[in-house]
Amino acid sequence: MSQMLLGRSAAELESWAVAQGQKPFRGRQLHDWLYAKGARSLSEITVLPKAWRESLKEDGVEVGRLKEVHRSVAADATTKLLLSTDDGETIETVGIPTDQRLTVCVSSQVGCPMACRFCATGKGGLQRSLRTHEIVDQVLSVREVMDRRPSHIVFMGMGEPLLNSQAVLDAIRCLNDDLGIGQRRITVSTVGVPKTLPQLAELALATLGRAQFTLAVSLHAPNQALREELIPTAHAYPYEALLEDCRHYLAVTGRRVSFEYILLGGLNDAPEHAAELADRVGGFQSHVNLIAYNPIEEEEFQRPTRARIEGFQRVLERRGVAVSLRASRGLDQNAACGQLRRRRQGS
Repeated sequence: MSQMLLGRSAAELESWAVAQGQKPFRGRQLHDWLYAKGARSLSEITVLPKAWRESLKEDGVEVGRLKEVHRSVAADATTKLLLSTDDGETIETVGIPTDQRLTVCVSSQVGCPMACRFCATGKGGLQRSLRTHEIVDQVLSVREVMDRRPSHIVFMGMGEPLLNSQAVLDAIRCLNDDLGIGQRRITVSTVGVPKTLPQLAELALATLGRAQFTLAVSLHAPNQALREELIPTAHAYPYEALLEDCRHYLAVTGRRVSFEYILLGGLNDAPEHAAELADRVGGFQSHVNLIAYNPIEEEEFQRPTRARIEGFQRVLERRGVAVSLRASRGLDQNAACGQLRRRRQGS
């Protein structure tokens, strides 16, 4: 397997350069070209001696950039990229711009094993987890295509991040230290995998020194029965056990938990659902992020009406639950996770 340079810190690149018989400053040059200039190949890094570059190529050393194979741009400028890995797999990443920020939605796996019914990614199963450089590249690729510095990162693309925790945390370290994106502007979303939340808290402290990124837990239902209907794998993770693990995570890290809730028209968006959800998360140092369903071809779920969305939000607010509504972006270009990849594979 090739050696990838992307994802390594300045100190790691310096040590690596010295091990290659070079001076430490060569490692600093590599760091600058990888992260500030976004070099795609060693041949672009012309400050390095040509003989060394040729030697590295012969030894299978590569920058670690992915290849763009498709791009779609929505009317609101939301930009989705389909990227190809060196083993021929494809992953999606999305740049979501506003006047004040550029959020990059990144994938952590090729496919996903969680099989959530409302998600296009889960329809194809899991191929493999992504390596650190493949995660970091998504941010660099969006920066390159949109010619703008990303300000926020959300691990809400393809895959279940907590089934690839170490690579995700290593990528967060890189995004924070090497690209200058603050941890508080990074969100890791999980649908919930038994025993992983306590491990994440400890692993984050060991890898990052502190865990200041936001943990977003996808509930999508106010009770276990409905949650299992939407997320088949939820049968292995009782609702109360999940919430207890969230409390443990908060106690270890000091960071509140955000709960994601996709509103599905006529299924989980009634006032009584909101009241039941408030009972579950009330008194918890948390925040509920409501998301109106983004339709996919394989399911007949309906997008809720504006009245149902606002009614659900009002119930939570009256019950003292911190709540916000995420704006839907890129609807005209099938921006829901996994749709572009499945469409391209089908064609």
